[in-house]
Amino acid sequence: MEDDNKNLISLEYNKIVNLLEKYCKTYIGRKKLFNMKPSFSFEEVQKLLNLTTEAINMRIAFGNIPLSEIAEIEPYFKIIKSEINLSCKALLEIAQVLKLSSELKKYFNSNISNNSNSFILLEDIFSSLYVNDYIVMEITNKIIDENTIADNASPTLLNLRKKRRILEQRLKDKLQDLVHSKSKFMMDSIITIRDGRYVVPVKEEYRSQIKGFVHDTSSSGSTLYIEPTSVFELNNQINHIKMEEELEIERILQILSSSLYPYIKELNQNLSIIGELDLIFAKAHYGIENDGIEPNLTQEKQISLYRAKHPFIDKNKVVPVDISLGKDYTCLLITGPNTGGKTVALKTLGLLLLMAYSGIPVPCHEKSSICVFSHIFADIGDDQSIQESLSTFSAH
Repeated sequence: MEDDNKNLISLEYNKIVNLLEKYCKTYIGRKKLFNMKPSFSFEEVQKLLNLTTEAINMRIAFGNIPLSEIAEIEPYFKIIKSEINLSCKALLEIAQVLKLSSELKKYFNSNISNNSNSFILLEDIFSSLYVNDYIVMEITNKIIDENTIADNASPTLLNLRKKRRILEQRLKDKLQDLVHSKSKFMMDSIITIRDGRYVVPVKEEYRSQIKGFVHDTSSSGSTLYIEPTSVFELNNQINHIKMEEELEIERILQILSSSLYPYIKELNQNLSIIGELDLIFAKAHYGIENDGIEPNLTQEKQISLYRAKHPFIDKNKVVPVDISLGKDYTCLLITGPNTGGKTVALKTLGLLLLMAYSGIPVPCHEKSSICVFSHIFADIGDDQSIQESLSTFSAH
């Protein structure tokens, strides 16, 4: 494993991975990208390349896939299993994953129609997405944002909030009358809230003129926030209703949270599929932008790369190279002057094979063909940087 990683680093495979990161839309896609390793199985490489080609064709034919960043919802699964209520934020984030899954499936189904034979591999992936529009609707209809449950989330909640608003209006009317009739005792003609109870700001020197309970004092001490005795009972009723509201909200969250319990496996699967699609279409996007192609795979131990370009050299400046191995000869010795491009040629061959083995389109002529080796070994033995244009000689 250590030798394999050394070979990958020598050929700068890690830089290709870093380059692809900007094409990924989701955290799960980036996670799959950074765990990606080249395959050395002919069948697997063929599948990876075919998937990317299908994604390129789909992107060209039907536009961008509707992918966007999603929240990391995996920690919520343990909470659901523990029968603890999820927060509004957590429920909305899970609903967003389900909504995205539905949009992805609709994108595919609405576009393939008579073209299903052209996207056989992608169809298997898209069709595996779990869709539950009912749960999405339940969550998004009942939760407005991460801090707010909708009034109509339940008949009980709607009724409680109506009662509270009526009582609050009666209380405000009473306090407004008091503020106007006792205006000279007031620091300001506003009604505010302290300790969850409605109060009025009274000048400290007139404390004895307003009967009630002092809930707070301004920093200067010149203003007292007093709850007049005339609204004490209304405040009690309002707070009692608020407690009932909280209990009803907890009940609503409990119902929504428990409704997700049977689908934890499907949600996990959707995350994996979204990440897989993200990575496939990231490779496709990269391939389109960098003139990459799917090389022909051959069972013969032969390589024929035509006009191959190293992906880290400016495509307007790079000098393409033709490399052939296995047909007329199985060993190739490259000679030439310092800074002549010998190492670049070797790294181009090695890196393009690793890219192809990962399903990444390679920058060369479409007639190029490669085989799938069981291993790729690279003993470059220098600190050469292709991007910095340092040769083996100049690096030493």
